[in-house]
Amino acid sequence: MRQTDILAMAVFALRGNWMRSILTALGVIIGIAAVIIMVSIGQGTQAELDKIMDRLGSNRLEVFPGGGRSGGVSMAAGSLPSLTTGDMTALAAEIPEVQYVAASVRSGGQVVFAERNWSTSWQGISPDFMAVNDWQLAAGDGFQARDYSTAGKVVILGETVRRELFGDGDAIGATVRIQQVPMTVVGVLESKGQTGWGGDADDIAFLPLDTARRRMMGAAASPGAGGGPASLLPMDRVNQITITVARPQDLDYVQEEATRLLRQRHRIAPGAEDDFTVRNLAQMVATRTQTARLMALLLGAVAGISLLVGGIGIMNIMLVSVTERIREIGLRMAIGGGPSSVRRQFLAEALIISIGGGAIGIAIGVGGAIAIAGLTELPVVLNHKVIAMATAFAVATGLFFGYYPASKAAKLDPIEALRQ
Repeated sequence: MRQTDILAMAVFALRGNWMRSILTALGVIIGIAAVIIMVSIGQGTQAELDKIMDRLGSNRLEVFPGGGRSGGVSMAAGSLPSLTTGDMTALAAEIPEVQYVAASVRSGGQVVFAERNWSTSWQGISPDFMAVNDWQLAAGDGFQARDYSTAGKVVILGETVRRELFGDGDAIGATVRIQQVPMTVVGVLESKGQTGWGGDADDIAFLPLDTARRRMMGAAASPGAGGGPASLLPMDRVNQITITVARPQDLDYVQEEATRLLRQRHRIAPGAEDDFTVRNLAQMVATRTQTARLMALLLGAVAGISLLVGGIGIMNIMLVSVTERIREIGLRMAIGGGPSSVRRQFLAEALIISIGGGAIGIAIGVGGAIAIAGLTELPVVLNHKVIAMATAFAVATGLFFGYYPASKAAKLDPIEALRQ
């Protein structure tokens, strides 16, 4: 019997009980759609996390002040003002593998221009800070060397602050007041959008480091780096030091050297606890990326279970179909139809159900993924490999779960079949 005849008979048999055929395919449809949607969400989440980590930088170390004890009370990490600009200078001078070193202090307050005002956070920064954190200027010339050395009253605004104070107007050259101190706007930052923690990265203002410490820190308390209590910083203290290396493979070595150098500068006795914390962002990147991959695998596994359930449904219905059509099978064998033709017909029916259900499931899965991306904030990445994998799963489901019922039909004794 030709393949076309077998396919025609399979289609005719399925059409004869079309409602049952549709319900049988429903498990495959749901399974394939679930695979595409869940894997797309998992891959989208991983891709978004990779972008965030790329923006943070995987070749950098962050050094924060440590905790301590005051009057018998344990204080949180970041509560001790233990880092200085001297530490920053020493790290840059004594560790050749270091590319950039930047220090910063931070606080917040009202920024006022004419009748408009905006409450924002500001940071006092050292010259390498912009390069370390990949900030680019959208307008203006930024800070000059004299602004750092003379504590110049100048400021660079983030896009959100500029928009709230100036609307569509030009901010460059305008004078704003931060905590009653007049500052000239010398730059506007390019927009970065959201931070890695969901905040507004553009709601920021930058000042030269000594400007912040000499002119601002006497008027505002600076919060600790780890969320500790607010405190006034001594003039040479900083909230954070950031180190970058040119070669990522040097990061672990630089971390060890930075820890050794800071312990030496802070005169910490052997065995005593550090009064600072060195955070390796590369380790955070690796951990979060691994977590995202595990989540993608988990979502895929859940969807795969749905597909497995759909395949079992196909097998069950095909077994019922074999039982119902025993007399038909006996007649076909009695007039010369061999076991192979019977096996191929039932296998063809299982394949038509699974492939047809797979096609519908792919359409629903792709449409569902696009709808989720448009209606929610979930990151979704449609990958042609996922669609190809879903198609292969549909074919494999039909072959695997359809073979046993087809083999059972082919092994029937024609005499016993006719007797029933």
